[in-house]
Amino acid sequence: MLTAFVQIRAVPGRVADLATELADVEGVSEVYSVTGDPDLVAIVRVRQHEQLADVVTGHIARHEGIIHTTTMIAYKAYSRHDLDSMWGLGLD
Repeated sequence: MLTAFVQIRAVPGRVADLATELADVEGVSEVYSVTGDPDLVAIVRVRQHEQLADVVTGHIARHEGIIHTTTMIAYKAYSRHDLDSMWGLGLD
């Protein structure tokens, strides 16, 4: 499974509507409104890089009101469980 984080800058009046619209795009698992430079972050989960390209350029970027997107591909996930087992000292 390939996970990517798509940072989205949007026209101010379209942020809330875009979040709802993007959440319905196949391959988009979650959409967050965030503080900072991007207005939204979409989490995309697909099986292949070609699918990621299709979701981002063929579906996400074509929505009205999107100014710019930046995509970051995750190469390793760390969960609290993973970190606890890596750094735990066994002092439970």
